[in-house]
Amino acid sequence: MTTQSEERAALLPWLVLYLKGICMGAADAVPGVSGGTIALVTGIYERLINAVTSITPERVWRIVSGVSPANRRDAVAALREIDLRFLLVLGTGIMTAVVTVTRVLDVAIDEIPVPTFGFFFGLIAASAVVLYAQVHLDDARQIAAAVAGFAVGFVASGSAGAALGQSYTTTVVSGAIAVSAMILPGVSGSLLLLLLGQYEYMTSTLKEFVDALLGLAVGGPLSAVIEPGGTVVAFIFGAVIGLFTIANIVRWALEHYRRETLTFLVSLIVGALRAPVVKASEKLAESGQAWTTELIGVFVAAAVVGALLVLLVDRYSTVIDG
Repeated sequence: MTTQSEERAALLPWLVLYLKGICMGAADAVPGVSGGTIALVTGIYERLINAVTSITPERVWRIVSGVSPANRRDAVAALREIDLRFLLVLGTGIMTAVVTVTRVLDVAIDEIPVPTFGFFFGLIAASAVVLYAQVHLDDARQIAAAVAGFAVGFVASGSAGAALGQSYTTTVVSGAIAVSAMILPGVSGSLLLLLLGQYEYMTSTLKEFVDALLGLAVGGPLSAVIEPGGTVVAFIFGAVIGLFTIANIVRWALEHYRRETLTFLVSLIVGALRAPVVKASEKLAESGQAWTTELIGVFVAAAVVGALLVLLVDRYSTVIDG
């Protein structure tokens, strides 16, 4: 018979994995810090990449075919091939943190936008500095990639992202693009959402959805769940599509054109530094305020804190990776 100590010993690795998921989710919830970096620091990056990229239409079909008793053994084998328990436990930790952190950030963006976006600026800037150590602009292709990346990031950080609006189609596309950041240490899915003009919308919608679910549990109306729930489902649907398409395309590009791809991505991050400044300015304008010396100082101070956080994470990831 299994003793209680043996049961606890068996559960401990999964608890640790859940806590690692919480760390990843907390990082993914803020623009500038990559969940992939946290996965690297905590020693699960390679397993995560193998698990994510092993989810293929063929394996999904084998799992679905498991409803037939004749195919059940093959379905179980397919589940093991995609490391389902690992993904479920890690994913639960990630979602726990995302739901919690985005609630805090949704309030912070409305109540204290200048230090919040200043913090984001520092996270993004330090991420770019750290990643540029891997970039060398020593040929025309890399220079072209750098110019293209910066231009895309800079333009998208302005009115281009806002021009996308909010719709189910935009949400699906945003989910597909954001999930590709899972395989990129240093590139944040939230940063990509910020570039697309969807970050504030998704954080507020997720908060609204969770509140509606909690309200439903105590007798609230089902109608309050439907609208935000549709957006959340659309985002998840887009993320699933992204796992089969964009994430694998990015991985292929890194394998075959690693230097050019990294140069483009890092330059994209540099161009994206415009986004927090634009968003902070918009929030100030909404409240009838303008930039002052004091507000600029608050923005810079918060940016320094964000930058130090990324540099600290990078230091530990360097130690572990080296």
